[in-house]
Amino acid sequence: MPRLFKKFFVIIWLTLAASVAVIMLIVNFIQAPPFAPKLERQKREIVLNLTENLLAKDGEDAARRFARASEDQMPLGLNISEIAESGACAVENTVDTRSVLKDGVCYRVSVPSQTSFIHEDLAWFLLWFTILMSSMISAAALARYLIRPVEHLRDGLSALAHGRFDVRIGNKMAGRKDEVTALAHDFDSTAARLEELQEAQQRLFHDVSHELRSPLSRLQAVVGVLRQSPTKLDAMLDRIDREVERLDTLVGEVLTLARLTANSSLPLKTQTLDVIDLLSEILDDAAFEAQARKVLITTSVDGSFLADVEGELIYRALENVIRNAVKYTAEHSRIYVQCETTADLLKVCVVDQGPGVRRDELERIFQPFSRGNDAVPRGGYGLGLAIARQAIERHGGRVYASLPDAGGLAITLEIPGKPTA
Repeated sequence: MPRLFKKFFVIIWLTLAASVAVIMLIVNFIQAPPFAPKLERQKREIVLNLTENLLAKDGEDAARRFARASEDQMPLGLNISEIAESGACAVENTVDTRSVLKDGVCYRVSVPSQTSFIHEDLAWFLLWFTILMSSMISAAALARYLIRPVEHLRDGLSALAHGRFDVRIGNKMAGRKDEVTALAHDFDSTAARLEELQEAQQRLFHDVSHELRSPLSRLQAVVGVLRQSPTKLDAMLDRIDREVERLDTLVGEVLTLARLTANSSLPLKTQTLDVIDLLSEILDDAAFEAQARKVLITTSVDGSFLADVEGELIYRALENVIRNAVKYTAEHSRIYVQCETTADLLKVCVVDQGPGVRRDELERIFQPFSRGNDAVPRGGYGLGLAIARQAIERHGGRVYASLPDAGGLAITLEIPGKPTA
């Protein structure tokens, strides 16, 4: 039995027993209606006293008439008998007997000592025994009611400590609506979040290992070629440079995503920036790079929008979305970037004319190393949109994808503004 249960049980039991004992003492002190044995004793004393008085005053006949009448109302076994002449009459007054001298004759008035009621001491014993047992049962039930959810919570925490993040305890609180139930639901939310993070971590490890395998395999192939044909050293060195650059890009993006995930509960290092000015700078660079694929970037971006943001994260989010559009839009096509501002929100919509994705993939493309099934590989690793969503959500905004009627893919970023005083 848990120690906490014992403490609850003893405290509640003693409290209940003491409360009942105090009530009984108060009732007895103010002389509330007595118990059955006490009532029986008082009735016998009254009948004996009345019979004794009648016998002494009005004689034997009056006393016997009273005895018959009283037996009809209260059958106590009242008996009147002659015991001796007046000279031999001894005074005998006890609880059940009276001696009366009348007209030279000694009479004894008595009632049997046996009654149909249990002895008063036994009654008190049964009373206190009942109080103790009832308080014990009540204390056990109440202590169990309080301790059971604690046991469920302990089992749940033990399961989490052993890496079982699928454990849930909210369904074990059926019928309860109190703070403990709220704690159980908070535990379930925490366990679900830990399970989600564990799955994301495992998926990230798997995807990183998969993505690293390709450039490493190519590097191994380069080494094999050099061993067989040392004359190709210059060409192979250029290939090594490209593969190392790809590895460096991949590691950088993985570190950025890991930093965003690991520091999701830490406060941002914010500063007040004009996000539209930052977006215009990114669009200028993207427009220059898009010329190589004959892609035109059309913008509807003007004004200003001040926000308390961590500049590097917002820059990475906007740049990843725009560069992703430049990378996947069709050649000789157009990218449209539109801004809508309100007092406390900036909405940036980037629409390309690429192959787009299926409707059931609109959420999956924001997972690390995920691309649309129909997307043409263009050197990326599927981390850009994941980093963008993490960065914007860290600022209290959101990022989502949609499918325009004209085709392609639209990515919308919503960034909260600087709070007004």
